[in-house]
Amino acid sequence: MSLRSQRRLAAEILKVGEGGVWIDPNRTEDVEAAITREEIRKLIHEGVIRSLSEKGVSRARARVLHEKKSKGSRRGPGRKSGSAKTRISKKQAWMKKIRPLRKKLRELKASRAITESVYRKLYNMAGSGVFESTADLERYIKTRGLGRRR
Repeated sequence: MSLRSQRRLAAEILKVGEGGVWIDPNRTEDVEAAITREEIRKLIHEGVIRSLSEKGVSRARARVLHEKKSKGSRRGPGRKSGSAKTRISKKQAWMKKIRPLRKKLRELKASRAITESVYRKLYNMAGSGVFESTADLERYIKTRGLGRRR
């Protein structure tokens, strides 16, 4: 009742390991009778012997996680490793701050809300890191009364 040699032959023919060979339990007598490669090939053709499909790593969990991340989940403080400086470089943070400030100053100058001399003074202040944001800049202009009189 041992099918060792048949299993070995089938494994060679199917180019899989011996553990990857499936033999129909209802047709073991036929498999037992098959002793040549040709007979094994015939049984493979009939579907009595076949190779098992390879097991892989499922992507299902990865897809679920990707979907959640695309919706914005799993991005909270518990997920973050490293300081703020490692997550966004000093240069990137600076560019993110200075560009809107300079743009706002250009707009104020173009709309004649501030004078040329005030613009230059505020521009230099922005460059030296005085203002945190455009809101901070506008607050500074308002409190100091630097806006042009209408």
